[in-house]
Amino acid sequence: MNTNELELLCQKTCSLVTAVADFIRGEVGKVGAEKIEVKALNSLVSYVDKTAERRLVAGLSELLPSSTFLTEEGTVEQAAGEFQWIIDPLDGTTNFLHQLPYFAVSVALRQQEEIVLGIVYEVNHHECYYAWKNGGAWLNGLRIQTSTTDSLADSLVATGFPYREFETMEAYMKTLRYLMANTRGLRRYGAAAVDLAYVACGRFDSFFEYGLAAWDVAAGVLLVQEAGGRVSDFDGGDDYVFGGRLLAAAPGVFDEMLEVVNTKNK
Repeated sequence: MNTNELELLCQKTCSLVTAVADFIRGEVGKVGAEKIEVKALNSLVSYVDKTAERRLVAGLSELLPSSTFLTEEGTVEQAAGEFQWIIDPLDGTTNFLHQLPYFAVSVALRQQEEIVLGIVYEVNHHECYYAWKNGGAWLNGLRIQTSTTDSLADSLVATGFPYREFETMEAYMKTLRYLMANTRGLRRYGAAAVDLAYVACGRFDSFFEYGLAAWDVAAGVLLVQEAGGRVSDFDGGDDYVFGGRLLAAAPGVFDEMLEVVNTKNK
């Protein structure tokens, strides 16, 4: 798929994602405790996640009939293919259920082994972040770039606390202690897709987290890359979409951040 075709597909996908985000926004505060399911420790889901995913799958199947899907809620057959949509219909479900205004729809398109299209729609602020391969990164029609910060000491760093798997806790706390003393501050919003979008537009200088799934990060990593940022796993390699350990940062602070997460996790 060439750049022009990707741009057109991205525009159409943005319209679909916007409609699904409108649905999600309309359900805020309406989900009672009896309608919440526990998938695993501290992993929640409701009819909102599942309905949003079904709507995305239906619309994306029309836009790209030959495509397959990898989705968080598994409402469709999970399969590989030349074109695979990677979907988190509601990243930040716990925030949504507690009416904390940081949750998003995340949709990425993977062509063979490469992410070529990514959309993160931050629901409450009506912010649609989108990118396609070699097309730059955008927010509501305006080009975005990562920050120009060139020192870790001047950085605002985002992260995600372990909430289900705790075997990395000791290494994580070592990393946090260092960053608390050597950066401008740390933030934890509870939605990796939003964190990555904020790195792409320069609100955060860096983001790192353990235990992430592909649907949490696939769209966001393309946003960061197309906005001029850098992404890797904790070893500086490229196993960050499926490997569960992700670092994304503005180019001026990436090397410093990589040294921190690499050395503290040995």
